[in-house]
Amino acid sequence: MVKNRRSLRSNYYLLAIIKMVMVIGLEGSANKIGVGIIQDGKVLSNPRRTYITPPGQGFIPHDTAKHHQAHVLEVLQEALAEAGADPQDVDAIAFTKGPGMAAPLISVAVVARTISQLWNKPLIAVNHCIGHIEMGRLVTGAENPTVLYVSGGNTQIIAYLERKYRIFGETIDLAVGNCLDRFARILMLSNDPSPGYNIEQMAKKGKKYLPLPYCVKGMDVSFSGILSYLEERANKLLKTQQYTKADLCFSLQETVFAMLVETTERAMAHCGSQEVLICGGVGCNIRLQEMMGKMCEERGAKLYATDESFCIDNGAMIAQAGYLMYNSGLTTPLSDTWVTQRFRTDDVPVTWRE
Repeated sequence: MVKNRRSLRSNYYLLAIIKMVMVIGLEGSANKIGVGIIQDGKVLSNPRRTYITPPGQGFIPHDTAKHHQAHVLEVLQEALAEAGADPQDVDAIAFTKGPGMAAPLISVAVVARTISQLWNKPLIAVNHCIGHIEMGRLVTGAENPTVLYVSGGNTQIIAYLERKYRIFGETIDLAVGNCLDRFARILMLSNDPSPGYNIEQMAKKGKKYLPLPYCVKGMDVSFSGILSYLEERANKLLKTQQYTKADLCFSLQETVFAMLVETTERAMAHCGSQEVLICGGVGCNIRLQEMMGKMCEERGAKLYATDESFCIDNGAMIAQAGYLMYNSGLTTPLSDTWVTQRFRTDDVPVTWRE
């Protein structure tokens, strides 16, 4: 009897030691509000809502923040219910510190601070870009890839070295996703589910290539000139029926994606890398994956990419980055849980990697 009690007590202590860490992540840096729950590398839930504006319009920060405020609690409840979790099961609360739009970031940070105090759980302020990278690594199994991070707000070529994600190249003006989104407005394409997705679908029907400015400067890229070129000529080209909307979408994709593949390949050569990870919202574009895949095939390298579940902004990616930070001993004092529109990827000490 005494022996059985000791055995039970030992098992209890063992279970306490190996308790799986659960982190909840809140993301709302742009037009999506998402809440995800991660437990030891497993995605338990990842619901989100998207703020969609009429064709020809972008999303204004103030209106986007109001959308997030209206939906964040319902998405939070949905995430907990889908995961079968209660607040007491959660070990930490991660949220997006930046980069992003100020008003939406603030709206989500306020919710994170509030539930942190209500549930008595520590906070973890996460860099949005690193959330994308770590989610990509988790889902694909990539070990130490050269990263192409492409979204509506960022375009960066990244590699890991000595506890930092180093930026080898980036856009010097517009993000590639912003370039695509703004061109979709010129063509009055729908924003549902996203302008970039609708450009991708239309580009599949394009047959005639329009030569466009190709602007690679060393390891950096520039998209503003391409957009200005199309803004000045698109309506005339369409009216004279020299090109269709599909042709213009096809031409834009082929040009900007070729620029990204070129600079990514150069970073791979510099680092001696045999892996490429594409992450960020534009990363789920199949044509970009095809072009990058062809380059990797020619180099004997491997391409890693995810679908829209994890490429597009989501709460689970913030939870995963928060999980890694929490396990390496990092939490954020309440006084430091402010947000910032500018938060570079290479500003973050990556304490969870060797």
